[in-house]
Parts: sequence; structure tokens; C-alpha cells
Amino acid sequence: MAGEITFNPDDKYNAFLATCRKAPHGSGKLAGVAVAVKDNISTMDIETTCASKILKGYIPPYDAHVIGLLKAEGAAIVGKTNMDEFGMGTTTENSAFGPTLNPCDTGRVPGGSSGGSAAAVAAGMVQMALGSDTGGSIRCPASFCGIAGLKPSYGRVSRYGLIAYSNSLEQIGPLGKTVTDVSTLMGVIAGHDRHDTTSLDKPYNHIPNADIRGLKIGIPQEYFGKGVDTNVADVVKKAIGRLEELGATTVPCSIPSMEYALAAYYVTCTCEASSNLARFDGVRYGPAPDTKKSWHDAYQEVRSTAFGTEVRRRIMLGTFALSSGYYGKYYAKAQAARENIKADFNRIFKDVDVIAGPTMPTIAFRLKEKSDPLSMYLADILTVPANLAGIPAISVPCGKSDGMPVGLQIMGRMFEDERVVDVAYAYEQEVN
Repeated sequence: MAGEITFNPDDKYNAFLATCRKAPHGSGKLAGVAVAVKDNISTMDIETTCASKILKGYIPPYDAHVIGLLKAEGAAIVGKTNMDEFGMGTTTENSAFGPTLNPCDTGRVPGGSSGGSAAAVAAGMVQMALGSDTGGSIRCPASFCGIAGLKPSYGRVSRYGLIAYSNSLEQIGPLGKTVTDVSTLMGVIAGHDRHDTTSLDKPYNHIPNADIRGLKIGIPQEYFGKGVDTNVADVVKKAIGRLEELGATTVPCSIPSMEYALAAYYVTCTCEASSNLARFDGVRYGPAPDTKKSWHDAYQEVRSTAFGTEVRRRIMLGTFALSSGYYGKYYAKAQAARENIKADFNRIFKDVDVIAGPTMPTIAFRLKEKSDPLSMYLADILTVPANLAGIPAISVPCGKSDGMPVGLQIMGRMFEDERVVDVAYAYEQEVN
């Protein structure tokens, strides 16, 4: 498609932090398609803030690897989407530039941290968008907004140009109105990148297939237990029943290590955040410090005023866990727990092809409903295991509870992203 893309976002949702009118870059798989990009993915000549005051005004001098791939396939980058500051949150209320509203109910959150990307797709502003997923940050807003979202296998999509929060957990991934849109976007962004040492030569060239006859689906008891809303569980169970009608069989299973998943996740991500965010000091990045003050006082002032509450909290938690005398008590134990989680998934995947359950334990929260950090962290219990294990996981809409969308989460073996996409596609085709 030639010419300039016309883009008029309805900003009553505060989904975008920056918009632009970029002409398509020739022909390709995404020729003329408007794509929104989460604001922690570097875009040359377009402000990239991670929804933080400390990066206000920062314009990257280069494109992230995935942005180059989008442009090569003709996509039009139409804007940068709102998010929880530095990806730290489950609601997109932690943005320094105000919360994003859920298009399904503007009194509720869209989920996080990729809430702006999900809201932009759900509201019809764009057909597809890029997000990033550290502990559920693509799947959570996909579930809350009633769209599809995929967290790829770790290493399948380059992280070059993604402003780091937690290197060992995060992955860039696609969100779309349909599973087909998600699959199409995944086909563009997956593959090896020499700039990213975690990137693997695992391209994605797949057309979704709805035939799941003979597929074995593991149903973990922990995904329907304590903390999971009964109405949400019922909706998901009905969705799994539809998969059985399509020829799949279900197998009960258990993930005992889930008892430690949340603790392992938050210790790991806060420790990595403590290290990654040290660069935002007012010298390399951030507002210039007061040169009349001592280095210590100036550094403290920049970070205490330009970082939000949740970011400061996680930096302090991570710094404490890594400090002398505590590394073995916290970080080392978190990595041991992480290995147990991987082992549990490997054991289950010897007997089943995929694992299914709810994406989130509840429907979207009301704005300001989750004021206690711990209750917010607990909302991630069903999504963080996939990040700890590095496996692919997709969320697809599967019904409603109290008028709000519910997501069905499908997890698969490492690098079997195509299979989880097929299962989600099969369900989507059945109900549509």
C-alpha cells in the first residue's frame, strides 16, 4: 500500500503516549498496516519514555531489532503506547502520564504492563501491536481487554532495543484482535539477531491450523484453586470443554512448585531491575542533576523525584536481596525455585502437548481497586510460571464474567509456539 497512513486515535482511553504519521515502508507482509508499539521498545526519532519522567524527552538514535523488521515488511509505526513505568505493574496505573482505561469498561484497568497496546487494539485504533511480557505483561492485558496476546519462547524474539527491566524473563511479543493477527506479527518479529546474545535462530513461519484432534491438554489443579474467581474458572472450564469437542483430550496434572513461583519471580525481577535501572542517574540518562550538590545527594534527588513509587520499591527490594549476606538467602534460592518450576513443566510435557487454564484469576480490576502492592503482585500468579520456565504462552478470549472478558491461557513446550497458537486458533474458530 502506498502513501501515508491516516491515524486518528481516540485518546479517551489514554492508550498512546506519542503518535505519529509514518508512511509505510514499501511492500511486505504488513504493507499499510498500522502497528502500535509499547513505549519501552526503542524507536528512532520517536520519543521513548517507558512511561517514566526520568526518560521524558529521550529520543533513541536507533531502532530496536523488531522495529526494523516491522518497517522492512511495510508496517506503519503509528505511535508509542502507555504502560506501567518500566513495565512494573499489572494495571497500567503506574504510568507517570496517567492510567490507560479499558475500552470494555472505562471504569476498569486494561491490565499491564502492556495496557496501552492492548487498549489500542481492543478499541480498534490499530489492528495489532507490540508489547513485552516479563511476568504476564502481554497476556494480562490481552485477557482483561478481550483480545489475543502471545508471550513467545525466551530467545525466539530479539530483545535488542527493549529497555531492560528483567533480562532473563522478558520477551517482546504480539497482540492482535485475532489469533491470526498475532501469528502474522509473530512471523515478522521472530528470528535470530546478532546484537542479542539470547536470540536464537528460531524463525516463525506458520499458518494457524484448527485441527487439534488427538491433542493432549494438561489441566493443572493449581490453576483452578485458591485465589481464582469461581466465575472465571467456570468460563475457562467451558472453553476447555469446547476444545474436547474438537477432539482434544484433557489430563489432570499438578505443578507443585507454583507455591514458590511468585516469590521466585519477584526476587528475580527486582534484583535484575536494581542492576538495569542503575544507568538512570541524570548523567547517562534522566534529568540533569544539580551540580552544586554532592554526587550522592544529586543522584538521590534525580532518582527519588523522577522514578515512581513502584519503581523505587522494586529497586530497593532488589538492592536489598543482592546485598552482602542476603544474596544466598534470596536470589540464589529464587534461582533454585526457578529450576524446580522448569522441571515440573518438563515432567508434565512428557505426557501432554499443552497446558490450559485461566490467564488471570479475576476479571479486570476497577481503577484504584488494587492499592496494596501485595494484592497486585498476587494477581500475577497464573502468568509468571511461563516466564520463569521460558516457555510460550498465549491468551485468547473465551467468554465473559460480569460482562468483562475472560482469557484462556495455553502454554506449550519450549519453542513450540506454533502449537499454542494452533490451539488458541482452534478455539477461536470454533466459537466464532
